[in-house]
This record gives sequence, structure tokens and C-alpha cells, in this order.
Amino acid sequence: ARKTPPSLFSPQPRDFSFPNSSWGEEMMRLYDYYNGKSEVETEGEGQWIRLPSYNRSLKYATGGVYLSKLIQSRARLFTRNIRESGAAFEYVLFFTKDKQRCVCILQAGHLLEGPPGHVHGGAIATMIDTVTGTHASLLSAPVMTANLNIDYRSPIPLGSTVLIESTLDKQERKKTSVSCKVTSSDGSKLHTEATALFVSIGVGHLLRG
Repeated sequence: ARKTPPSLFSPQPRDFSFPNSSWGEEMMRLYDYYNGKSEVETEGEGQWIRLPSYNRSLKYATGGVYLSKLIQSRARLFTRNIRESGAAFEYVLFFTKDKQRCVCILQAGHLLEGPPGHVHGGAIATMIDTVTGTHASLLSAPVMTANLNIDYRSPIPLGSTVLIESTLDKQERKKTSVSCKVTSSDGSKLHTEATALFVSIGVGHLLRG
């Protein structure tokens, strides 16, 4: 069953991974598909869990300088810093109960244009880093990206819905390696492939810069 997100005036943080009026038919179909699997375990696939996604404030600058309360109140997660629904990154993430896989349903808005009528390669890289980084953080939080290799296979049309799938390759000590692919919503067309390496860090590392 679909849940109703908090209103804009609610004291609770707003979860942007819920459907909104900008979501197209394919985005909704895939959301319902994975959300349905989050209700019960499916034989052979296990259970999927939806990840909440907030337009969150940050407490510390990466350079180690403590942000003032004014700056903190304005600091936002990059992919959620769009006032107009559907204009840029519309997405929701699910991960498997054993945390071995993570999938993102992405609908790319008009502000992400690079080549005429298609999504900018930098926007694709941003989402790959977001999905693989989120996946790695589920396994070993907090983490930072150490290496990201991307092979672009075919362009993504603006307004289309794609799947971004991340799979755990290897985890040893402080290093987590994952592979990622971006495909059409039905999985028939490969748009992008990537591998990523993440390193576990402590909060003290962020403070030192």
C-alpha cells in the first residue's frame, strides 16, 4: 500500500522518495513493483526495503570548518535541492534485506539536459555515485568515494525512467567495492556501466578535512 508523505508544513522531515504528481506511468509502475516486494518476501528474491530520502541539512563542512546555524539551515543534499518537482532528479532507492544489492528508480527531468534531448553525463555520474555510495554506506557507514570508473554505452532520453542497480563485489576491512549498471526501465537496454570503491571513515576525519 502507498503511504502518504508528511505535508510541507509538518514538523516531521519530508521524505522525497514518496510519489509526487510529476512521476510518470513507468516511474509509478516500478515504484509499485519494488514497494510491493517490501511488504513480503518473494521466493527466490528476498525482501526489498525502501530507503527514505531527505533534503537534509549538514552539520559540518568537509574542510573541517563548523558551519554556522544559518548555513546549516540552507545546506541541502545536492540531488534534492530542486524546488520544482520533476525538473531534475526524481528517484527512490530500495535495497535487499541482506544488503547485497541496491536499486534506484530514476526519472530524469529537463534541467539535467546535456546533449540535446538527453541526460548530461555528469548528472548520470552524480546518480551513480549517489546510489553506489548509499549502498556502501548501508554496509559500512560512513564512507567516502575513493574511485569511480564509468563507461557510457548509450544516451538516456530526457524524461525517461531508468534503473540504476548496484551490486556488492567485495568488502575487506575499510574498503567496499561495488559494480553498477544503468538500464532502461525494462532492462533491455544498457545505458551505463560503472565500478566504484569506497573507504570507511570516521567523523573525526571529516572534521580534520
